[in-house]
Amino acid sequence: MTNSRIAAVDVGNDALKANFGRIENELYIPNVIAPDMEDRPVIGIEELDDKDVLDNIHIRVHSPALEENGIVYRVGNLATKTSNSQELDQGSSKSEEDQTLIMLFASLALDAVSSEAFKKSKDDVIDASYTLGTGLPLREVKEGKDVGYRSQLLGSVHQVEFLVTPKHQGKKVNIKFDEVKVYPEGFAAYVNLIMDNDLKVINKELIDKQILIQDIGGLSTDIAVIRNRNVDDDKAQGFNLGVSESLEDIREEIRSKHGIELDSRRDVVDIITRKNNRHHIMVKGSRTNVHDITDHILLELAKKEYRFLRNVWAKNSQSEICYFVGGGSAVLKDYIKALNNKLDGYNIEFFEDEQESIWMMANAYYKLITDFLRKSTKDAVKEEKSTAKAK
Repeated sequence: MTNSRIAAVDVGNDALKANFGRIENELYIPNVIAPDMEDRPVIGIEELDDKDVLDNIHIRVHSPALEENGIVYRVGNLATKTSNSQELDQGSSKSEEDQTLIMLFASLALDAVSSEAFKKSKDDVIDASYTLGTGLPLREVKEGKDVGYRSQLLGSVHQVEFLVTPKHQGKKVNIKFDEVKVYPEGFAAYVNLIMDNDLKVINKELIDKQILIQDIGGLSTDIAVIRNRNVDDDKAQGFNLGVSESLEDIREEIRSKHGIELDSRRDVVDIITRKNNRHHIMVKGSRTNVHDITDHILLELAKKEYRFLRNVWAKNSQSEICYFVGGGSAVLKDYIKALNNKLDGYNIEFFEDEQESIWMMANAYYKLITDFLRKSTKDAVKEEKSTAKAK
């Protein structure tokens, strides 16, 4: 594992968030892909290499883990500009979708071509080895899908070829995994609550409490029950409901009422959460309030999410607090707070820093995989010493 680079990747339903090498090395890509032609036209007055890489990710992906192998894709911002863009659908399993793997491989390849950790051959081929920490929804882990997902990644070489991409056109990255750890997302959130970036315990008062963590994602909601510093597998629950369907409803209602076509769900999230001109869009050059649309749709979703909380808390009555995490929590925060004040008055907590909530999973995976490597190194040293003594 000496040449292996740490990768902590959260393939969220809204966006991929990742840390490479060090926790400060962040990468954010909207989780949107679109099948494309190999020689896409470049539009604009700038030369290709003057354009932003993250706005122009154009790749071919080869991997035995994919259902459709060797396909050319636009990824992230570039994919949102097409009419055939794909986002994960309600009811799909993250561990079984090609899109999850394409996003993962794209992020690793972008890191590999930008990092000095790996040498590039004369023919622009990079062999990159990673130790990966990632996660899946609790529901999928309880169903055992983490085992299949991990085995898809290990033991094979996955290749990303950059096509019409600034600075990297023609480069190929061969990705290999030395180790893959797949964590339940609810437990990862707990780790992030009690550990700082140096793996030192913070929030000591939480360690021995029974707490709930409600992670609202794009396609699912997980409620982890933490007791004795572990997820209670029997009590933890996953629900096939997230914010994506409501974001699509908002997008469709805006199109129907105002004739405005938003590129992706990411645009809807921006309208709902941005600090200035929140709940406004531009219609024929005039700023227009769409709060009537966003409000009734998000309130209905918040009521369903609150019902989940109420049901799980009723079955775990000795819980002391519930933390809301994930991108969906940032979208629904005001609505859930208002419902809680009006109804049950549970002890609930949101992260006022929306970025902290959005990056929580990726940061947790980084801490967990770093801790795993430290322990593995210690064990290896002990084994060497014992072998040396035996000789």
